Amino acid sequence: MLEGQVLFFAQVRDQVGASSAPWRLPPGSRVAELLAALEAERPSLAPLRSPLAVAMNGELVRADTLLVPGAELALLPPVSGG
Repeated sequence: MLEGQVLFFAQVRDQVGASSAPWRLPPGSRVAELLAALEAERPSLAPLRSPLAVAMNGELVRADTLLVPGAELALLPPVSGG
């Protein structure tokens, strides 16, 4: 199994009520599968999923990116303000 940590920021953190959580998925899993698993565990993420950017180990990644062991993923909502 692959394991790591996911970090939640801004309104994502507010919706899930935590700043981080562990993740665990089978080898060969992709970012999209992690997002689906997180959404299944935390349905309040559903409305925020579309505009989220995802960073893995500090680099922005796409949904089809393979997860790596020990990865730290960050769910980054769009920035607003002025």
